[in-house]
Formats: sequence, structure tokens, C-alpha cells
Amino acid sequence: MDRLTPREHEVAMLAARGLGNRDIARELGLSTGTVKLHMHKILKKLGVKSKSEVVLMVLRDGPKRSG
Repeated sequence: MDRLTPREHEVAMLAARGLGNRDIARELGLSTGTVKLHMHKILKKLGVKSKSEVVLMVLRDGPKRSG
């Protein structure tokens, strides 16, 4: 999770809370397309294939970023 940018970390944390792309976009003031792009980058950086795997990593590692 340390490889993620602060925004990617926010997206991953909101996904772990169960929010869908539309809700993440609304929460962060982004377009749904931008959230999808962030999620694509997150998947690539973490070497996983699904949003579910990202959620599992977030839940396993916990919120470590301090801002």
C-alpha cells in the first residue's frame, strides 16, 4: 500500500468501506472515470487483478497513511 499516491490510497480506503465507483467519485469530488483510472493504477501497482483483492489488502494492512 505504500506505493500508492495519497489519492489512490483514499480511493482504496473508500473501496474497502464498501463504496462503489460512483459513490467514491461523489465523496472525493471526482468523475467516475477518474475513479476508474485510479483503481486501474492501484490494481497495477499492487499486482492484483480485482477490486476485491485491493479491499482485502486494505483490510489486512489497515490505514497506515497519516496524510
